[in-house]
Amino acid sequence: MNKIAVVILNWNGSTLLQQFLPSVMQYSENATIYVADNASTDDSIEVLKNEFPSVKIIQNKENFGFAQGYNEALQFVNEPFYALVNSDIEVTENWLNPIIELFDSEPKTAIIQPKILDYKKKTHFEYAGAAGGFIDKYAYPFCRGRIFETVEEDKGQYNDETTIFWATGACLFIKKEVFHELNGFDSDFFAHQEEIDLCWRAFNLGYQAKFTSKSVVYHVGGATLDVANPHKTYLNFRNSLFMLIKNLPSSKLFQILFIRMLLDGIAACKFLLQGKFKHFLAVGRAHLHFYLKFGVCFNKRKSTFKPNYFKIKSIVFSYFIGKRKIFLELF
Repeated sequence: MNKIAVVILNWNGSTLLQQFLPSVMQYSENATIYVADNASTDDSIEVLKNEFPSVKIIQNKENFGFAQGYNEALQFVNEPFYALVNSDIEVTENWLNPIIELFDSEPKTAIIQPKILDYKKKTHFEYAGAAGGFIDKYAYPFCRGRIFETVEEDKGQYNDETTIFWATGACLFIKKEVFHELNGFDSDFFAHQEEIDLCWRAFNLGYQAKFTSKSVVYHVGGATLDVANPHKTYLNFRNSLFMLIKNLPSSKLFQILFIRMLLDGIAACKFLLQGKFKHFLAVGRAHLHFYLKFGVCFNKRKSTFKPNYFKIKSIVFSYFIGKRKIFLELF
């Protein structure tokens, strides 16, 4: 049996499958390739059966979104390592071998992210993940190679193998046993930041996430939900609050949560001043939904919490006030 299962979650993405699946098949000779279909209504299944007959198809009964979609599909995957790969990812030669070597040599490494470059501008990092992710004290995510809207050119500055806090769901490798120990993704997230929550829960249990530049992929980004979509704003703000209540130590929970909500209010006002009224409403809707789901999230808290989860206190302050827009300028 192959060690790695490459599992691509698909929803009405037949065009993306035709464009990007060939590179996965070409460079994944030591993996089993699956497409987990979220009840697509386009011709995705026909395309897979006719053009990619060697790919194994898992058909979910409905569109469960990213989180539950993977939870449902991975019940049928037996390989010891999962590669969860977006349908708009182009992979490169030898992208899997460094991952297997890391997993085999480091028992505590449970999650790995490759270098993620922009498919449309291959000299630069891609927004979702870049060279590995971190969060600040208030759960605002940022990456080596990308802070807010500033995306760096890849000049080899992150050509290393290092511990990170979270790996992007665009291309995330995780040990099967750890994924199921964590009970998979939180299905209440539906999509966006569920991978950060997963990594945070793994961190609280003593596992490590790693980045390796020896594995490189290219990501289109925004192919399923564009950054300008207010629904993406809603999911990001809501799910950040979900993460905080689930994963923070009790001694810090309400203080940090209160400050985070104030910062969200400032962000909402900024949207309003920019004329982005739908995004302003999306932040309000995110907070409303958070209040409604507060009890559900609180009951998901575990007994194990680790301190020092954040790299810096406030990425918002560093970026907008301190004008430090590059990761290497933060320290």
